[in-house]
Amino acid sequence: MRLAIVCSWLNQYGGAERVLEVVHDMYPQAPIYTSIYAPAALPQRYRSWDIRPSFMNRLPFVKRKHQLYLPLYPLGFESLDLRGYDLVLSLTSAFAHGVITSPETQHICYCLTPARFLWNYHGYIEREGLGRVARWLLTPYLKSLRQWDRLAADRVDQFIAISRTVQQRIKKYYRREAQIIYPPVRTDIPLAHNQPEDFFLVVSRLIPYKRIDLAVRAFNSLGLPLRIIGDGRDRKALEAMARPNIRFLGYLPDEQVQEQMARCRAFLFPGEEDFGLTPLEAMAAGRPVIAYGAGGALDYIEEGRTGLFFHQPTSEALAEAVEKLELYTFDPQYLRKQAQRFDVAVFREQLARTLGDASHRSYG
Repeated sequence: MRLAIVCSWLNQYGGAERVLEVVHDMYPQAPIYTSIYAPAALPQRYRSWDIRPSFMNRLPFVKRKHQLYLPLYPLGFESLDLRGYDLVLSLTSAFAHGVITSPETQHICYCLTPARFLWNYHGYIEREGLGRVARWLLTPYLKSLRQWDRLAADRVDQFIAISRTVQQRIKKYYRREAQIIYPPVRTDIPLAHNQPEDFFLVVSRLIPYKRIDLAVRAFNSLGLPLRIIGDGRDRKALEAMARPNIRFLGYLPDEQVQEQMARCRAFLFPGEEDFGLTPLEAMAAGRPVIAYGAGGALDYIEEGRTGLFFHQPTSEALAEAVEKLELYTFDPQYLRKQAQRFDVAVFREQLARTLGDASHRSYG
């Protein structure tokens, strides 16, 4: 099977890149096509991979200011030469499903979400804090980009969604059905055996839509210890907002993150996410999750058994959920068992079967 992998961009490290790592491990000989590639922003191991960026990678400042080139992404992906492959697997949160393939090539799209900035524009610009001038410049392009995005979905032979929420978005925006294969979660991490310590934990990129500001405001009012692992462009503003009971630990290696998960009282997941790997890792470590009651969290959190929900995107609602935690007892073994339903091995088996079926269709 001659396979090519396509991803939206490789200029930051997060959940999408962790999914890509598992797929690359499954198919190490498959080249990876993308719009832009910034090796310095990614782990060292990526530099040994066969990564083939589009012409956009040569544009000035694109690796630092990629948003400036928003209108060019459709052309960037359509310019990729994918002739000669039996199967193309796109892993996408924007644009990558729009690659052009040969008639005999099967195109499977593992959709992380239809692009938020196209289909949830008002929520996106509110979180990003775009000024009036930026909105004025962006608006003329959005209608044509949405039209392209919708028509590009017709190039896909089969959609896979990462959660029920994303499955519903694919149906609404693209008018396509999608099966669900949940993203791969590392559950082979140390299980908590001791009583939790007196702190709560966030692990996240510090960017607007993650809603870490809700956690900071909630714990400012609660006065309870909160540790925040991760970095991003919102860090300075969040640190300026935070009181002394909130500590920012920056980026930490996986082993230290897992140690913090096993020691915390509960893991906080304050934004609406398409799925969410870190809450399941915390569950695998035996700790409950307090999450906003929307998005991918609905697929794996059981109220009162693996965590608690708050249903309004406010710091007051989050603080109330934190205070309710004392009313519940959570079984670490049960938490881990539930997380294991989303283990890397489950993802690998389901994806391999799906790609195998598609390969048979291609040869047929």
